Amino acid sequence: MIIDSIQTMFREEISSAPGSVSQVRESTNLLMQIAKGKGIAIFIVGHVTKEGVVAGPRVLEHMVDTVLYFEGERSASYRIIRGVKNRFGSTNEIGVFEMIESGLAEVKNPSEFMLSGRPEDASGAVVACSMEGTRPIMIEVQALITPTAFGMPRRTAAGTDYNRVNLLMAVLEKRGHYDLSHFDAYVNITGGLRMNEPALDLAILMAIVSSMKDRAIDSKTIIFGEVGLSGEVRAVSMAQQRVNEAKKLGFHTCILPRISLDKMGAVDGIKLIGVDNVREAIAGISN
Repeated sequence: MIIDSIQTMFREEISSAPGSVSQVRESTNLLMQIAKGKGIAIFIVGHVTKEGVVAGPRVLEHMVDTVLYFEGERSASYRIIRGVKNRFGSTNEIGVFEMIESGLAEVKNPSEFMLSGRPEDASGAVVACSMEGTRPIMIEVQALITPTAFGMPRRTAAGTDYNRVNLLMAVLEKRGHYDLSHFDAYVNITGGLRMNEPALDLAILMAIVSSMKDRAIDSKTIIFGEVGLSGEVRAVSMAQQRVNEAKKLGFHTCILPRISLDKMGAVDGIKLIGVDNVREAIAGISN
């Protein structure tokens, strides 16, 4: 059974209007009794507010077994179903679908789909690996550093946290001795995805360095790691899965935190370079 939407459902015993807190709560409770009693699955569609949360009472999310968000930009060809709550499995899992003429079609390999069409030997482009639940997804991080034409340099971030990009640039200036005060900086996660995982820090930082030096990073190199304020590169979760995904897609070099490398050991078919800080990572892509 599919209910579209829960805000239109009402019980005559309750005097309030459809869509109110009491109507949504009681209607959902009745639907849950039907689902449990008859052993059927019920999908309840709820409107989403501008803040990105389900309209109505938050108790609705606590009552149901699973909460799925249907995401995607209007101009993008893909759509994502993200599990933010799941009583019967892991959370934050995603399913990637492509909008075609006949409707939504599942993308079997999201990593390959996200990397399709990326430029070869272009400066400022770095491939990173983000974890969505237990699924590793390869994404391209792009940066463009240009001399500013105004007194105040511009900072723009698309697909990632703007404040995080400013923080990473401050670390690069202090710990890497790069003068970015006279340059505009534009950072973009390709494909319209929005990623805020700390494991993307090192890739963003390396993309900025690559664009500033106008030196391309090998297209078969993947970079991931969290960067601290002291310039250290910290461990990330599920490093083994990230490396295996890179190997499966034909990458032959991986720059990752040394502490993660020590825990996982060597992997056949891919060169692993462990780094302790930002300066070592920059030296690694310069050689």
